[in-house]
Amino acid sequence: MGLTAKIRTRDGWAVSHAVVTVTDMTGAQVLRAEADVEGAVRDVNPLAPGPYTVIVTAVGYAPAAATAIVTASGRAEVGTVTLARQGGTELPPPGPWTVDPAHSTVGAVAQHLGISSVRGRFTDFAATVEIAPDDIAKSRVEAVIRAASIDTGNGMRDDHLRSADFLDVARFPEITYRSTGLTPAGSDRWKVSGELTLHGVVRPVALDLAYLGTGADPWGGTRAAFRATTELHREDFAMNYNQVVQAGIAAIGTTLKVELDVQAVQGESLPQA
Repeated sequence: MGLTAKIRTRDGWAVSHAVVTVTDMTGAQVLRAEADVEGAVRDVNPLAPGPYTVIVTAVGYAPAAATAIVTASGRAEVGTVTLARQGGTELPPPGPWTVDPAHSTVGAVAQHLGISSVRGRFTDFAATVEIAPDDIAKSRVEAVIRAASIDTGNGMRDDHLRSADFLDVARFPEITYRSTGLTPAGSDRWKVSGELTLHGVVRPVALDLAYLGTGADPWGGTRAAFRATTELHREDFAMNYNQVVQAGIAAIGTTLKVELDVQAVQGESLPQA
């Protein structure tokens, strides 16, 4: 008896916050029901035989409509209704995700002598992502980086970066980032607002985030990929050291271009190797 339906994304994930509205041919609403945690709708109230319009809505998705024919038994089986995310890009399913450091990079680029670039990366870090189920803007990210893990490919330079002239890792062993908001900047792009703690200084820092897609991995898990960039100014974090060489050119630029390439695994922990 009643109406049954399954609400899914294009990737097959359940849309647990979907709302199903049924109207008769006059446009009058005869039923309204919400999907459960599995994206299923099961309403036991019988409907009068005849044709109906089924409208499915959910925050962050384009509405979908279908026609249902109610039989003499008062039952209507709508089947699976697929919702497309607004903007056309399917996002990762909700819940916790854990960043995989082995397949992620936290890097930075600084100008050297005004004519070339020096690239470095942090090799020891951990991060988590929480995709909100009802409103993607409520999603969160937190990251912790071990400052001493800086690696530019030159041991002498790395030791200098770890010193009190720059990161001062003895006093400030961790660099942390915690998001405070998320706003759309395109179909697959977002602006992440957050607070960066670096060298003992807390500053608001925004990331330009691109979502690259979701897929299965060889270990039976699901992975999502992201790329994010931002620019930092060393003086904002009380790192004012510099050496001026000839013609007044600084040896190391004051602007850092931060580049993040991230793979996150669905779940609260990484798979065991």
